[in-house]
Amino acid sequence: MRAVTLVMLVVALASLAGCASKFKTYRGPEVTRVIVDKSDRTMWLMHNDEVLEQYEIVMGFAPEGHKQYEGDGKTPEGAYTINRRNPNSNYHLSLGISYPNDADRSFAAANGQPPGGDIFIHGATGEGRNRGDWTVGCIAVTNREIEWVYAMVKDGTPIRIKP
Repeated sequence: MRAVTLVMLVVALASLAGCASKFKTYRGPEVTRVIVDKSDRTMWLMHNDEVLEQYEIVMGFAPEGHKQYEGDGKTPEGAYTINRRNPNSNYHLSLGISYPNDADRSFAAANGQPPGGDIFIHGATGEGRNRGDWTVGCIAVTNREIEWVYAMVKDGTPIRIKP
């Protein structure tokens, strides 16, 4: 009986070892900046002028133009930083983008609107990319891709989001 229990334990541990953790370890060159091109729907992780990784992205459900107000479905444009991370995201993993900045808050206030916030780079709702722009203003990649982005990009990394 003990031998059967031991064999079952070994099989269970081996199957768990095969399950990949969503928390990856990255030991390559530092990501010095992130560039997002909304028109090309592409995000690059850069080390100085060298492209380390390139990803196809989806964005807010109304992606044209700069995010101005809460609920407008637009993805921000401009210079921001990665300022936080959420290991318990509803979208697998997520990295916060420092939107809104002072100019974003001032513009929204001058127009009597809240600027919105909680803009992230995150995974998808399922394993795939969920084609078509569907976020409320965030930048989405697949769950497998966000695992690497999360490991590679540190808080404080500049991100430039181009129209």
